[in-house]
Amino acid sequence: MRILLTLLVKEFKQIFRNRLMLPIIFVVPVVQMILLTYAASLEMKGISMAVVDQDYSQASRLLISRFQGSPFFEINLTTTDYQEAVRELTHDHVDVILHMQQGFEKDLYAEMGTELQLVINAINTTEAGLINSYCSRIVNDFNGQLRTEWFIPEGAEMMKTLDIIPQYWYNSLLDYKIYMFSGILVIIVTLIGMLLTALNLVREKEMGTTEQINVTPIRKYQFIMAKLIPFMIIALFELGFGLMIGKLLFGLPMVGSIGLLFLFTCIYLLVVLGIGLFLSTISNTQQQLMFIAFFFMITFILMSGVFTPAESMPMWAQKINLLNPVAYFMRVIRMILLKGSAFGDITREFYSLCLYAMLILTLAISNYRKTT
Repeated sequence: MRILLTLLVKEFKQIFRNRLMLPIIFVVPVVQMILLTYAASLEMKGISMAVVDQDYSQASRLLISRFQGSPFFEINLTTTDYQEAVRELTHDHVDVILHMQQGFEKDLYAEMGTELQLVINAINTTEAGLINSYCSRIVNDFNGQLRTEWFIPEGAEMMKTLDIIPQYWYNSLLDYKIYMFSGILVIIVTLIGMLLTALNLVREKEMGTTEQINVTPIRKYQFIMAKLIPFMIIALFELGFGLMIGKLLFGLPMVGSIGLLFLFTCIYLLVVLGIGLFLSTISNTQQQLMFIAFFFMITFILMSGVFTPAESMPMWAQKINLLNPVAYFMRVIRMILLKGSAFGDITREFYSLCLYAMLILTLAISNYRKTT
């Protein structure tokens, strides 16, 4: 124990003396939490729209006013020339074209229906889907207003409509910042636990310190624990600090048990620390490590559900995702903080990561002994 404590003191001194390591640990995460939470928005505002109104009727003006009153759209072009609007869309000056042909209102009266064209720039499919959703909502509201005001005979009893009042659980205001902040916090904890640990170990290998340690009475497990424990403590500190920033700046709800969250984080960190240790054993230089770690980090993060639900992936991808530890933590942190889940609700994820931690640490330590 005395040897381990001595090594831990040495590691913390070495970390705090490294001028490059300190900003990565303390400054970069704060900047990422604040900037990325606002930047990774799931909402769209200021959508540039071109309106092609070839009817100039009361109905067309009413529909245009609906889009003008929406906080999501900005009408930058109003014309009667459809080709002009297409050119603006082609040159990325507008995102969507609203096209109402001549006879729009006449057909609406005579046939109780008419045609309306929406042309959306779909290079970004997510953006196109949101634009289509916003447009459809406005057109449906417009359609309901017309049916109520124009097509019900005067004096006739108005048909009672069904009012739908949605109730959103766990995020009643649909604030995307709450959803995104928890995901970014997971990424930061993962980076510290996996990448910095691996870099620190490979740096020791490049400097030749590992070979010097091997000829001392220090045991392998003591050396490995001294390398892993400091970054586990730092990652837990970053989690606590991040939760405080989320509460103060974004009103992050903490419905569930914070103690349960830290307990699960400890198990999760054993997994990512083990992955970092394994990556360090198959890398001889920090440059090699960065290439290998980049592949794993990008794959883990994009498949974790931070931006899109993991349940929407193909079934084969969901099965591969069982090997993705980030997906487990991404799901659990939102369940605990936003939903207030108890231990019984996360037992599957908890025991899966316990098994994962035992396997990856066993593999990493055995491989470390063979290669050093």
